[in-house]
Amino acid sequence: MPLYPLSLKIDGRRCLVAGGGAVAERKVASLLECGADVVVVAPDATDQIRAWSASGRIKFFERPFEPSDVAGALIAIAATDDPRVNSAVADAARASGALVNVVDVPELCDFYVPASVTRGDLQITISTGGSSPALAKRLRIDLERQFGPEYESYLQLLARLRSELKARVPDRARRNKAEEQFLASPALSLIADGRLKDAEQILSDCLRMAADGA
Repeated sequence: MPLYPLSLKIDGRRCLVAGGGAVAERKVASLLECGADVVVVAPDATDQIRAWSASGRIKFFERPFEPSDVAGALIAIAATDDPRVNSAVADAARASGALVNVVDVPELCDFYVPASVTRGDLQITISTGGSSPALAKRLRIDLERQFGPEYESYLQLLARLRSELKARVPDRARRNKAEEQFLASPALSLIADGRLKDAEQILSDCLRMAADGA
């Protein structure tokens, strides 16, 4: 069955991680990057998980998982090395209405965490539906080479252009034309060469021509 692709807003939402090892640590780190309210439950945990707890960045309960831990969670991630615990997390999550991911057990997952390339607000994700994480990793490495750090500044300029066009140019066709002109310009390569000011000048020219009706 095809997967439904989406990008999930988890800022301020409760997300449970069952497990305290290295895999769980990586899951916690990615959740924190997205602003989640992270709760970790495990009999033991890595030094980093303990440090996050000590600093107040997460809540850590040093004990075995209990089904009530899933209450109020948007998603639950089972990252333990005990299949019985992982199954219990999956059962409790579905009973409470939370989406569950059981690491390396596709048949117990409601969702998969794709490999991703992030450049500021640009996020490119790769999913193999759980069939081959190794292929997803290889594709991610290829995309990291293709989409370098210049894309972060490039997207920032595009967002600025779009915002200023909406404020100054009421005609949608002219706004669309200006965006296409900027996309077709050498702005991206200029940014990659460290010539951000020149790219900003192209933005200004596209905005001026749109405002003038050129």
